[in-house]
Amino acid sequence: MNAVPPVPPLPAAGEDPPALPADAVEVARVSGAWGVKGGIKLQPFAADPQALFSSKRWFLLPPETPRGPAARPAMPWPGLLRVLSAREHGDGVVATAQEVPDRDAAEALKGARVFIARSSFPTPDADEFYWVDLIGLDVFNARGESFGPVVGLVETGPHCVLRTQPAASGAPEILIPFVDAYVVQVDLPGRRIVVDWEADY
Repeated sequence: MNAVPPVPPLPAAGEDPPALPADAVEVARVSGAWGVKGGIKLQPFAADPQALFSSKRWFLLPPETPRGPAARPAMPWPGLLRVLSAREHGDGVVATAQEVPDRDAAEALKGARVFIARSSFPTPDADEFYWVDLIGLDVFNARGESFGPVVGLVETGPHCVLRTQPAASGAPEILIPFVDAYVVQVDLPGRRIVVDWEADY
């Protein structure tokens, strides 16, 4: 039987908000208030927002604020939300939290960046991967030719496309469809992806 660690208390007035977990991942932005009782609307970054639903602790940063603790400014709202409810609503998510008692408090959160710990994400199915886990992996073809690390992904609708950046100075990004036909192996522990691809494709 596993013990669940207790939720730490919120900081008292005037104290710094809780530090982001070391594995914090930005998953959404607050887009505004929802209803009159403190509900908030969020725009998740993933088409399937299950990561948001997997944690009852959402960490907040103001828009475009660096993540380092030394850069964290004083905020007029809590740095941590203890989520009471969250569900999909249209193309977004609506939620309520202990620290947001009314519509004014919800409106004040507009633009906040929402982070959760990567360790709280749901376990993906076999052959499914979170984008955050793919970024930074080195990409090679079967002959050992390097395409550089994954620097991002592009959602095209039917599938995603890996963006890799070769090491050569000034080399353009290489785009590789992230589909079974071209991806031979994803080795997360080894930090590499093997693809059936050529540089001149």
